[in-house]
Amino acid sequence: MPFKSTYPPINIPENVDLWTLLFSDGSPYKREFPPTKEILTCPVTGQSYTWSALRDAALAFGNGLAEKWQWKKGDVLAFYTPNSIDTPIITLGALFTGATISPSNPLYTPHELAFQLSDSNAKALITHPSCLSTAVEAAAKSGLPLDRILLLGPEKSHPKFQHYTSLSLPPLTNTNHHPVPISPRNDLAFLVYSSGTTGLPKGVPITHFNTLSNLLQASATEGRQFPWATSVQLAILPFFHIYGLTCCVLLSILSGWRLVILPRFDMVQVLKAIEQYKVTFMYVPPPVILAFSQHPDVGKYDLGSLRVLHSGAAPLGGELIKRVWERVKVPVKQGYGLSETNAVVCCQEVGDWERKMGSVGRLMPNMEGMLVGEDGREVTEVGGEGELWLRGPNVFGGYWKKEGQEGVFGGDERGGKGWFKTGDVVRVDGEGNFWVVERVKELIKYNGYPVPPAELEGTLLTHPDVLDACVIGIEDKSLATEVPRAYVVLRDGIPRTPAKSEELVNHVAKLVAPHKKLRGGVHFVDQVPKSPSGKVLRRIMREQAKKDARQSGSKL
Repeated sequence: MPFKSTYPPINIPENVDLWTLLFSDGSPYKREFPPTKEILTCPVTGQSYTWSALRDAALAFGNGLAEKWQWKKGDVLAFYTPNSIDTPIITLGALFTGATISPSNPLYTPHELAFQLSDSNAKALITHPSCLSTAVEAAAKSGLPLDRILLLGPEKSHPKFQHYTSLSLPPLTNTNHHPVPISPRNDLAFLVYSSGTTGLPKGVPITHFNTLSNLLQASATEGRQFPWATSVQLAILPFFHIYGLTCCVLLSILSGWRLVILPRFDMVQVLKAIEQYKVTFMYVPPPVILAFSQHPDVGKYDLGSLRVLHSGAAPLGGELIKRVWERVKVPVKQGYGLSETNAVVCCQEVGDWERKMGSVGRLMPNMEGMLVGEDGREVTEVGGEGELWLRGPNVFGGYWKKEGQEGVFGGDERGGKGWFKTGDVVRVDGEGNFWVVERVKELIKYNGYPVPPAELEGTLLTHPDVLDACVIGIEDKSLATEVPRAYVVLRDGIPRTPAKSEELVNHVAKLVAPHKKLRGGVHFVDQVPKSPSGKVLRRIMREQAKKDARQSGSKL
């Protein structure tokens, strides 16, 4: 049988859009903090915004879009920039007009950005001066007029391009009303793009109702643990990802937290910001957790204000969590989500970080899940593993332009429809806590036995000489099956020798079941490729393995 969230249901209004939720006097969320509360801070530029100043700046930009550019509901505004204190202003101002925001990765090439601009039907692009040359080339490829490129950042003068504030037009009266009515269940707030691990990126349309639902779900569980008066969040998650937009930007504005924004991850800058701003919590990808356990400068800064680190994007092993605790005495808890669910599906309680170490927590309120085995049948036993299917108010309704739609949604054995197939294998205990085992498409099959790469990566990280690791499956024709191969980054000063490779193979063999042994060996690399959100890009390592095989005259 499907299982429901163990949290009490919450009221999610269907006629409220994001602007109304965050800024309107008629918001169903009762703001407890004063409008003069500082919400946004940028250590790099020295800029800051109170809640009311943020609202006014966003309103002025939205009003300018509507009046000067005749912006209409459904028009798409893309942004291509590192994290910036201007991003929330632009995002919320555009949402006020009924526009859709389509954020893109600032590391995209001109070809990749042009694809998103074309596929999303973007009417304008906002970028940072450091990204401008790529933005201009992508605009030319996609047919976007150059006068529809705007700049953000502290420097407001440029010989060719306008700053976004040149559009800002404060309204005659401070109104809570939209230029056009918003239908929260139907109108898109965001059009984000998947990481493209299985091909070209796919657009993920997210409605106002999807995002509002996830904000209220997170507020009812996670948000209430952090009081507005004392909570400071450090934002290093990329704002082009829905995880960063929801958990950093929007949840902070809703909750009254102070959000300290860094443009990109730099561990020394992170440590300085924690000490200077008395940061209390962070949402981070796994590489940041790894840095807390290993970076040589961690002990040089006062991290006493930090209450918890919340990791998402990829599962963490218990050994790494223990190492962080032993070093900085900060709990590490985990969560789980996808772009298609507007980010958060599960979130671990702070008090469960040790008791349920490795778990990603329980389902958000108003959600239900189901586990489905390889045979297509529901997994009903407690502790059994299966692909996670989900339903809930935060779950999207299908991909942009219906691309790649086949097999995305399924029905249950009782005739229920609309289950989103996550592609992730999980197990659930008797208390409703989830453990992510692996992605269905990334499971290695050794003689029919499933081998989760993430488990082997976690095992390798328990070896003192290993800094990072990536495990993939390669075809062994002599055995007529896939076998696991590891690509390992060694610590500085450790020689890359056949003996060290054999040592690591034996280390893993002692700790895992026989079918999980590294029969494909251990290869040494300079770094493990990862997405900006922290996911290991095993696809790139598989391509490298094929290239190595061709050069050696064998075939994978």
